[in-house]
Amino acid sequence: MNEIIGLEYNEKKGYFYVKIDGKTEAKMTFVFAGPHKIIIDHTEVNPGHNGKNFGKKMVEKAVLFAREKELKILPLCPFAKKVFDKTPEFSDVL
Repeated sequence: MNEIIGLEYNEKKGYFYVKIDGKTEAKMTFVFAGPHKIIIDHTEVNPGHNGKNFGKKMVEKAVLFAREKELKILPLCPFAKKVFDKTPEFSDVL
């Protein structure tokens, strides 16, 4: 099984994703809110992949992206917000 956690974006919006053997199995979308903030607005995991931590892996990727680009994250998506609430080490990007 070949798992890739990746990122696609432009100057307005983007998404983090999990691909398994070349097929996108999970996606977390965001929009830019000014030059220094992104808003995570939706997380979706394909049926059959619940419990595999795909959502948390995408949040981790978002945190690394935010730190690298000196961005703050506003997690409007209930799933992403729950991950941030349970993971105090991610609070630096909030």
